[in-house]
Amino acid sequence: RSNSGGPGVPGATWAPENVTFAKEGTNSIMNLRSSTAGTGESTRHTEILTRASKFKNGTYAARVRFSDAPVSGPDGDRVVQTFFTINDLKAPMADDYAEYDFEYLPNGGWGEPANILYTTSWETYRPDPWEAVNQHSEARTSYAGWHDLVLTIDDNAIVYYVDGQEFGRHDARYLPERPMSINFNQWLIDLAGQTSTAPRSYDQKVDYVLHVKDQVLTPAQVAAKVAAYRTAGTTFQDTVPAT
Repeated sequence: RSNSGGPGVPGATWAPENVTFAKEGTNSIMNLRSSTAGTGESTRHTEILTRASKFKNGTYAARVRFSDAPVSGPDGDRVVQTFFTINDLKAPMADDYAEYDFEYLPNGGWGEPANILYTTSWETYRPDPWEAVNQHSEARTSYAGWHDLVLTIDDNAIVYYVDGQEFGRHDARYLPERPMSINFNQWLIDLAGQTSTAPRSYDQKVDYVLHVKDQVLTPAQVAAKVAAYRTAGTTFQDTVPAT
């Protein structure tokens, strides 16, 4: 992403050059580096998303490395590190909006004083004045390090898994009406968590992303499918038809 706008710090730049790829062992790892020096103009957010919005029911999975501390500089910024799927809000409170989030806040934010992982299923929202219709689950602990994130959507429920364990199960009223894109981003909620003007940067890493259309897989089945792709040397495949 390079276009300006929310979420996050007003005046920040969304910097595509800060999404990079490098080998770690035998894997190609994607890195999202976000940084700030305490002003909107110095803030660099990062986001990568699928060009097509064609994903709906089925299984979504990714292996993501969250971090509690900056790569360099002072800690404390209210960072959000994510894996999510989303479509566009056509009008405030439009009922065909959909969004399903894994969001890790290593330094708190949104009224939380310390690290917290949220999973949130959205029905709709209104930007101004703010009104949200969603269901969420949370855990207030550190999730620094690599984690296997799985989200399944069928005609009955939305279920989130972290490292093979069910983390949240949300109701049918939050099911998607329209297809979505698949996204990762890292951004700062505001600049109030750390008021220093010293430069600092944060990394979020991604090993893989997987979508299996219209099939609800267990975390073990996801792991087996990913292992098979690795064994076969398959680095990219897209068999999901455009909608």
